[in-house]
Amino acid sequence: MPDTVFGCIDGFRSLLNTLPATAQYAVVVTLIFLGCMLLRKIFTTYVFNLILKLFSKTDAELDKKILLSFEGPMRVFFVILGIYAALLYLPLSEVQKSLTTRIFRSAVIVLITWGLYNLEDVQSILFKKIQEKLNVQIDKILFPFLSKFLRVVTVLFAFTIIVQEWDYDINGLIAGLGLGGLAFALAAKDALSNIFGGMIIILDKPFSIGDWIKTPSAEGTVEDISFRSTKIRTFAQALVTVPNATLANESITNWSKMGKRRVTFQLGVAYSTPRDKLERCIRAIRTMLENHTEIHKETIFVGFDKFAENSLDILLYFFTVTTVWGEFLRVKEDVNFKIMEILEQEGVTAAFPSRSIYIEKPLAPLENPDS
Repeated sequence: MPDTVFGCIDGFRSLLNTLPATAQYAVVVTLIFLGCMLLRKIFTTYVFNLILKLFSKTDAELDKKILLSFEGPMRVFFVILGIYAALLYLPLSEVQKSLTTRIFRSAVIVLITWGLYNLEDVQSILFKKIQEKLNVQIDKILFPFLSKFLRVVTVLFAFTIIVQEWDYDINGLIAGLGLGGLAFALAAKDALSNIFGGMIIILDKPFSIGDWIKTPSAEGTVEDISFRSTKIRTFAQALVTVPNATLANESITNWSKMGKRRVTFQLGVAYSTPRDKLERCIRAIRTMLENHTEIHKETIFVGFDKFAENSLDILLYFFTVTTVWGEFLRVKEDVNFKIMEILEQEGVTAAFPSRSIYIEKPLAPLENPDS
């Protein structure tokens, strides 16, 4: 078998020698490129899929995410490798070979940066693993922010390496940026203020992703925070983008941080209600709230508040244990039905807007003009 292979190679060389030099180069370059494409096909179809299947049978979620992040760059790498290997076979000058090598190395750096840029999900997994190992609580709003920060750092680091690969003086470049720093700072004043606003939000932590907040700019659920802005999904399902500089200088009400949810209203009963019935109603309502499993026991106020224009007003002030909007409405409805039941048992009616007119002096009868 080896003799047969070597015989085929010798026969191919003999065939090449019969061709002109240009044709020889064209054939060999084409074969080198096609060979790299064949390696690409074998890697992506068999090797890569085999590795993914091995990881799918284990709990190595992190390794699988890393492989998927570099899948695209690896496909492109074989194309670039084929072009590079084919060009090196050509009779290039030393300058041309050096230029080709620099382009290849720069392309490899770009591909590695591309793969690292795709690791946003992996970074979230890493943060969670660090959180579990060190037993520390990291606010989940930090995950996307740090991922974006690491992406920017990765791109800048890759840019620095490529610049040095092409023999540019990075110190001179930094000095040039320093000379133009004032003009750049003035032009990017708003962008920088938004970045610092985002840092203030991250450090101060007035809210987290998924929290329900209310600001003068918007009210809704926080979906994302980036270097420039924070995205808030309103209850009408509209997406509001608020600049971080604006949000950092506004008052922020975080409804998700409520430990309990307040209910307060005035219950008006008719003026014809006797005092003893009114007292029994107040005691029964207070007892009902104190025994209700979904009402917070710390603060419950029920009392005769005032003589209103159309009713005798009973003040109710208490809190529900739940802070979830849907459950809060259900508890509030249940309390209202129980109050109605108490009023019915005591024979007390709720007041409605009305007005009574009293005439102190009866009107004189009208005289008959015909009499």
